[in-house]
Amino acid sequence: MGALTEHHKCPPGLPSRITTAISTVGVGGVIGAVACYAIDDRPAGALVLAAAALGAVLANAVRQAVGGRT
Repeated sequence: MGALTEHHKCPPGLPSRITTAISTVGVGGVIGAVACYAIDDRPAGALVLAAAALGAVLANAVRQAVGGRT
């Protein structure tokens, strides 16, 4: 296996990965719901739920694209 290099960084543990994923999805969901209320004064509940779900999915996709997972 050899010695660790100068730029070695251990991968994050399971709790850290779960916390990052949940916070990303939560922030995306909140942004989606707020955007729905910004567009329409009294949106239907299903529309708010759909906007929150879309925001969560988009936030997770952006996190995975920018994160550079190996």
